Amino acid sequence: MGSGNGFYSVAEFDLDPKWLVDPKLLFVGPKIGEGAHAKVYEGKYKNQNVAIKIVERGDTAEEIAKKESRFAREVAMLSRVQHKNLVKFIGACKEPVTVIVTELLLGGTLRKHLINLRPRCLDIRVAIGFALDIARAMECLHSHGIIHRDLKPENLLLTEDRRTVKLADFGLAREESLTEMMTAETGTYRWMAPELYSTVTLRHGEKKHYNHKVDAYSFAIVLWELIHNKLPFEGMSNLQAAYAAAFKNVRPSADELPEELARIVTLCWKEDANARPNFTQIIQMLLQYLTAISAPEPVIPHHVSRSTSATNAVFPPESPGTSSLMEKRGDVAGTPTTAMEDEPRGLFSCCR
Repeated sequence: MGSGNGFYSVAEFDLDPKWLVDPKLLFVGPKIGEGAHAKVYEGKYKNQNVAIKIVERGDTAEEIAKKESRFAREVAMLSRVQHKNLVKFIGACKEPVTVIVTELLLGGTLRKHLINLRPRCLDIRVAIGFALDIARAMECLHSHGIIHRDLKPENLLLTEDRRTVKLADFGLAREESLTEMMTAETGTYRWMAPELYSTVTLRHGEKKHYNHKVDAYSFAIVLWELIHNKLPFEGMSNLQAAYAAAFKNVRPSADELPEELARIVTLCWKEDANARPNFTQIIQMLLQYLTAISAPEPVIPHHVSRSTSATNAVFPPESPGTSSLMEKRGDVAGTPTTAMEDEPRGLFSCCR
């Protein structure tokens, strides 16, 4: 499916007929987003409200080949992986324009949602609920051997009720290979793992050794942002933030985070990628924290030491605010999970 240079070729990429969109049934409405390589519009397909991503063709032969490769790769991955926290793929077509059609999420981007809230912060349970949505999406991708490489609030979309987060934009996603190095074509500097940078600048086409743990680093920055509702590396440009993270091992301050959350983010953004947890472990840590903050304070008899009791405490599985987020997981990594409908989302509190 892939060619020797790591790119998909549209010529060799055959779209399964079930995913082929009939352009005559596609109606494009107002623009709702724009990136470096595509514009996204609200629209309709077969009377269904959808998001329509129109991919730019490029001017030079090299640009055209790269954009075709990006399109083919994104479609291949979107059509292969389904999960409740991944934007649902509806279809694509290459003529008369290059188009990817997905479900329309009316809650907007997580970035916009957070900015609109400032100076308030998300309620901590809501923030952790969103983080769990993101972690489950990433666990699913990694279980299929896919690295996203561009995990940031602009690529995280909210459902209309703003109770669920879904991961979007697979334009930079790559299949992980143990034998090949990957190109240094990457996402936004502020959220990128340090191992994605070269020692001076990120030169076009340069090869870098890295693996799926780059997404764990990005997740840590997003989690920090969910809790603080501040731009990470505030006061720095994107390039300054990248340089500080890569060459001075600078990270946002975890001093004001609760101890367990500080542990999670500092593990995830460790300089040594191999020391970072995987997303199955991240989910377990987040659920443990959510259980701890939602469970009622246990009554400890005077004759039992608090340290012993805390070690042996078993929190009730139906603790208020927790049971709706505790999902029964399958035995296979990446098995889609189904969230209950009463997740405690939409609460806000002031930043402390």
